[in-house]
Amino acid sequence: MTSHSAVPTSSPDSIPSLVSPILVASTFATPAATPLKLGVMASGSGSNFEAIAQAIADGQLHAKIPVLICNNRNAKALERAERWGIPSVLLDHRTFASREDLDRQIAETLKQHGVEWVIMAGWMRRVTQVLIDAFPDQMLNIHPSLLPSFPGIRAVEQALQSGVKISGCTVHYVHLEVDSGPIVMQAAVPILAEDTPATLQARIQVQEHRIFPPAIALAAAQRAGVDPTTFFSTPANHKVS
Repeated sequence: MTSHSAVPTSSPDSIPSLVSPILVASTFATPAATPLKLGVMASGSGSNFEAIAQAIADGQLHAKIPVLICNNRNAKALERAERWGIPSVLLDHRTFASREDLDRQIAETLKQHGVEWVIMAGWMRRVTQVLIDAFPDQMLNIHPSLLPSFPGIRAVEQALQSGVKISGCTVHYVHLEVDSGPIVMQAAVPILAEDTPATLQARIQVQEHRIFPPAIALAAAQRAGVDPTTFFSTPANHKVS
């Protein structure tokens, strides 16, 4: 595990965090011939979606996002997609007879856009085996705790109520049981005596934005049997902190 340096105390990320495993490379080792095609699913603000889009734009993550799928017509994620010029599709879960019917349409939409990896970035619906079978071992989720601790909803509140001193976030493969799939990458965030759910969530979210792009690269590289830096690079002028 590698310790991150402190940043100014005015930042929500003012406390150093630990990330494992961490990928650092000044250039792509051997860039993949074609970028990863990521289908992102989001229900809310879409900040992790935007972090991934920014990593792509910055030349860190060798990927592209052909489509964003959202189930909430009021989600800010849709606004972010429009700003980035990324096509979005609204699939309101309320209009489907069952979770399986929704997931069947999601899978069809993703495949129509040539998606290789499904990225759940704040998707607030349980997925079914229908979607998992459509993209076996090609679905990733991010969760605001150090799994296997505190799965499910209100993970930040769970951590604070439990009295633990360290929380964080986890990128993991999606399995049918909520937040149960194998772990790809984690970031640990200290819990402070004065923390509230809002302050702890803010610091965890900074780490979510940091680890999701390299975690995607790591998972894709493991599946392809190549070096992770085939898909992920830290530009020379980018400071990992």
